[in-house]
Amino acid sequence: MDGIESILTLSYLPQLGPARIKQLHSAFGSCADVLERDPQVLAGYMPEVALTELGHWHRNPDHPIREQVKRDSDALHRQESTILTFLGHEHYPELLYNISAPPPFLTIRGSITTLELPQIAMVGTRRPTAGGRDVARSFARYLAGAGFAITSGLALGVDACAHRGALEAKGVTLAVLGTGLDTIYPARNRALADEIEAAGGTLISEFLPGTAPEAKNFPRRNRVISGLSLGTMVVEAAVKSGSLITARYALEQEREVFAVPGSIHNPMSRGCHALIKDGAKLVETADDIIDELGAAIAYKKQQCSQPQEKAPEQHWLLPFMGYDPVSVDSLCERSGANTSEITPALLELELDGLIEQRGCHYCRIC
Repeated sequence: MDGIESILTLSYLPQLGPARIKQLHSAFGSCADVLERDPQVLAGYMPEVALTELGHWHRNPDHPIREQVKRDSDALHRQESTILTFLGHEHYPELLYNISAPPPFLTIRGSITTLELPQIAMVGTRRPTAGGRDVARSFARYLAGAGFAITSGLALGVDACAHRGALEAKGVTLAVLGTGLDTIYPARNRALADEIEAAGGTLISEFLPGTAPEAKNFPRRNRVISGLSLGTMVVEAAVKSGSLITARYALEQEREVFAVPGSIHNPMSRGCHALIKDGAKLVETADDIIDELGAAIAYKKQQCSQPQEKAPEQHWLLPFMGYDPVSVDSLCERSGANTSEITPALLELELDGLIEQRGCHYCRIC
């Protein structure tokens, strides 16, 4: 049984969600190994109802779960997407795996390498003010130009503004869906989803093809948005909103939370003010976020095993750089490369100590 089939089988056992599946994976090395164990060996790792059902599954070659898994596995492999499981897949994001309940699998449309970039989540109300739209768009444009990937949920309002701001900067943006990849929600953002993919960005879902936009799916989607990101920025949000759920997930995941203050008369600012009272970092400019997340480069450096020394002339991007600050957009024009090629190259050069970042510009230091 391959990785995705074993994961699907476990997910259909009663009371086994992503958190328990991760615990089983950690304890036994793989989900396939879990299914090969005698249910008695798994006592203490699974609730009794799941152990009982697993026993039935072992004894019955026609168990309903087997047919359901076959249908779902076939559907996943038919759609035009990449499937990443947390069974040691090299592109499964480590930041996401480290949360308490990571998705056992992800389906991906577009670039996979974007998952390895330092990401900033931007979320907020679906009905922002004109000022809120401007803030989301301008912050995303600046941060994407500075080399961060912008991650959001493809919703109307702040989410869409964040994605578009990143696209305007010719930067990288990732959209995490609360539906299957074959069901873009809301429908009016289908064109935006296509733009994200065409620009080298990524569409991500933990849901099976055909999954409809049900309310229960969106909090799950929100934990993935924050789990992929080094920090979450809330632009405008009511006190009771999905954006604050995302911020709470970020805090539980020990990630940074940023909030943009607003007018005391704007009900969409009250959620941000509540976050600031609870310790979120107040931000007035995008540089406030860049200053706070300077450790992002250090984090990425820790993830690089045995970095190789490179002489300056050995890297293809350096001839297009000088000792004066240059933007990602200018490097795209000079080199003919696109942002999805430039951004990881800049990160590599920075890790090697050959360039440094100054705001949203880069310059050589040797």
